[in-house]
Amino acid sequence: MTLAIETCGLTRRFGGRTVVQALDLQVPKGAVYGFLGPNGAGKTTTLKMLLGLIRPDGGRALIDGIDVSADRMGAARKVGALLEAHGFHANLTGRENLEITRRLLALPRTETDRVLEVVEMRPDAHRRVSDYSLGMRQRLGIARALLGSPPVLILDEPANGLDPDGIADMRAFLMGLPARTGATVLVSSHLLNEVEQTATHVGVILAGRLAVQGALADLTARIAPGLEVEVDQPVRARSLILARGFDLEDGEALSVRLRPGDDARTAAAKLNRALVESGLEVFALTPRRPSLEALYRATADQNRLPGAGKEAA
Repeated sequence: MTLAIETCGLTRRFGGRTVVQALDLQVPKGAVYGFLGPNGAGKTTTLKMLLGLIRPDGGRALIDGIDVSADRMGAARKVGALLEAHGFHANLTGRENLEITRRLLALPRTETDRVLEVVEMRPDAHRRVSDYSLGMRQRLGIARALLGSPPVLILDEPANGLDPDGIADMRAFLMGLPARTGATVLVSSHLLNEVEQTATHVGVILAGRLAVQGALADLTARIAPGLEVEVDQPVRARSLILARGFDLEDGEALSVRLRPGDDARTAAAKLNRALVESGLEVFALTPRRPSLEALYRATADQNRLPGAGKEAA
């Protein structure tokens, strides 16, 4: 597996507190890698070390094979970053803002048109940034990160603050970015549902340590699917479900826990038959598929992280 981003024992301390500890990230080339973790977990510190903005106290970070600490400028030429959608001159147009960066990087004039085309903003390039929506500013920030065709993109919360339409647009854009540009994309986000729909790989950082990482499909396959059961006689149904060899989750609801790899639809048909033949009325049997949220919750529970919910920021 060829890696676009790799860290080996990456560690950073502030005072007497270790914020990132022995982090071993592995981001394959061509991936959209979702970098998840709660507030204070060390995500931002990790991104800053990858970009050479702060130095690690231990370990190393490599961007496209270049050691960031040993060759900061060489690594910087390999990566484009969006840390926030600010830093633009609001009184200038989108094109004029990009031209400033293009000239600083000594890139050809055609580069501005190219990145505007990639982010689908050529029709709005003549407008002042002060008139841009937040989603347009996010896209302009990504366009700036794409200048020079870096093989690696690091995007921090690209969908943050967007409305539902803006989030959907950003989702579609991120999914197609590797194919359109050839770049590997690392996305730091707290929106689990969005990461699940866009990422090919994920990593979860908890309390400065990497708790889990890998291909999203492989990781979620480890999570047991389930069934939500609604019947007219829940008490009787509970006994029947257990008697048929199924396991139930704790709680009042009838939530059947299957084994990793089980087919929820086959299990639902088998259980439905047993319940109906026993004289119960079945109102619903809803499969609960393995998900990124379930993976995050399970990972957080294993690492004793309190308050893990749908948002992982």
